Amino acid sequence: MCGIVGYIGTETASDIIIDTLRRLEYRGYDSAGIVTIDSGQFHLCRAVGKLKQLEAALSACPQNGHIGIGHTRWATHGGVTEANAHPHVADDKVAIVHNGIIENYRQLKDELVAEGCSFASETDSEVLAHLFAQAADNGLTGKDALQHVMARISGAFALAAIFVEEPDTMLVARNASPLAIGMADGVICVASDAAAMAHLTRTVIYLKDGDIGVLRPGSAEIWDKSGMPANRELIVSSASPIMVDKGGYRHFMEKEIHEQPDAIANTLSAMIDGTGRLTAGMSDVDCDRISHIVILAAGTSAYAGEIGRYWIEQLAGIAVTVENASEYRYRHPAIQRDGVAIAISQSGESLDTLMALRYAAEQGLKTYAIVNVEESSIAREVDTVLPTRAGAEIGVASTKAFTAQLTVLLSLAIRLGRHHGRLSDDKAEALTTLLRSVPGAVGQAINQTEQIRPIAAELKRATSCLFLGRGRLYPLALEAALKLKELSYIHAEGFAAGEMKHGPIALIEEGLPVICLVDNDPLSEKTLSNLKEAQARGATIITIASQTISEEIDFADHNIVINDYDPVLSPLIMAVPAQLLAYYTAFEKGTDVDQPRNLAKSVTVE
Repeated sequence: MCGIVGYIGTETASDIIIDTLRRLEYRGYDSAGIVTIDSGQFHLCRAVGKLKQLEAALSACPQNGHIGIGHTRWATHGGVTEANAHPHVADDKVAIVHNGIIENYRQLKDELVAEGCSFASETDSEVLAHLFAQAADNGLTGKDALQHVMARISGAFALAAIFVEEPDTMLVARNASPLAIGMADGVICVASDAAAMAHLTRTVIYLKDGDIGVLRPGSAEIWDKSGMPANRELIVSSASPIMVDKGGYRHFMEKEIHEQPDAIANTLSAMIDGTGRLTAGMSDVDCDRISHIVILAAGTSAYAGEIGRYWIEQLAGIAVTVENASEYRYRHPAIQRDGVAIAISQSGESLDTLMALRYAAEQGLKTYAIVNVEESSIAREVDTVLPTRAGAEIGVASTKAFTAQLTVLLSLAIRLGRHHGRLSDDKAEALTTLLRSVPGAVGQAINQTEQIRPIAAELKRATSCLFLGRGRLYPLALEAALKLKELSYIHAEGFAAGEMKHGPIALIEEGLPVICLVDNDPLSEKTLSNLKEAQARGATIITIASQTISEEIDFADHNIVINDYDPVLSPLIMAVPAQLLAYYTAFEKGTDVDQPRNLAKSVTVE
């Protein structure tokens, strides 16, 4: 997860910013930069690599000034180059740093170039700098400048901007990406994580989605997405310089659900090369050797693998089997020697997955890993790592690591489909464009909390429930059931909706919750018929459905409605309300959300 830092105060800004960026290094990055204002001009310094490279560049050209912004970047749009590193400066008037993805950047960039703007990078972020410069040219400052820019962009983002002509002012905004403001006497600072500012202050304001703010020494004016003043609470953070903070949320899990737009965007950055082409980290030689895939995983990672199987088989035409890691080597499977084994693990330390991977390697399979910790045991033993960049996941029940894994798997499916001729270049590009829209779509799905909490208040009284789904949503039904049972201790089972008549329908009795994931695809009519059969037998029907299909489910007791989108993305988007439903049900029951009983974050014994 990229890191944003900002500072206005009395000390040398560059020293403070470098120190604060260092506290965000755990998020990972491939370049870094800093800009300050001194004597009426910007002083910009950027470097590829780790912070020590940036520090070396700064030592050769020290920066003064008491206001500045800094950034650590994972490459998303454009390769790993100094020109693509943040901050970005436009017309020597405005400098910005940005996390996330601006979905409509191409249209905006074309318009700005036509108006005479000159771009120095390949990034989507530089569009923001030019939009703010455009606002300044039109005489707009502060709130008006922010509203001008916010009205033109779409996507998931957090940003900070400073202006040469306003050397005591910083503008900030967020939509689905985290941003916190730290307050102290005569000092104001900004960071993606409150823990990064703990050495400066623990008095923090957490911006909410759609918030914009104008910051000056010791003061912060904030407005909500409707433009009304927002009196956000000042919180005394529990963060210390050596710990990850809950960021104002009640639980790490809640925070990690809200971090998913960033986690997905940053994971996507690892799937795209320096030319902006989706490669999924695979060379042509890698793709040539893949004729069959064995996915090895456990729990949530296994369900991600099952969803990946649907994508890879449908988009690439490559056969996939998904194996429970704990069973794989003990059943002595028949091995296709020209295949590859892909281990999926959040921690990279799950012992059953590691041992299954070693067995596959011994049988002559090339090995890959989809892991969130690139220094982990699994990552060190495979031929190729396909990284997820979800950042530290503290909650035992995986959320952002799961959707990051799905991001890698869909990227892999598109890459293989294109390489093997199953997808045309145009279709592959269209799917890549859809994939870039996921952080924004997930951010919108997170905002369905008000729909979900009343349902959770009822669901907490259940002793058992069923989850149903078809196609790509069947494995997600299994994952949704797992989340509910992990967190709330309510017995829950997931089934393919078409299998309900083959046994599970015997479980249905008056009031049994049946929770169905349904999208507007060719299977939806069959799924609705299954739901009506359950309703006729007394079940309480709860759906998680896209807008169009939800209008046909007027018989349901509760509908959790999310925006329409291409059904290929449905597992990524629908995972969010399923997570929120499990989270709020557990919260209503009063269980230990972050550390459910009997569970560990990483299973290191067989």
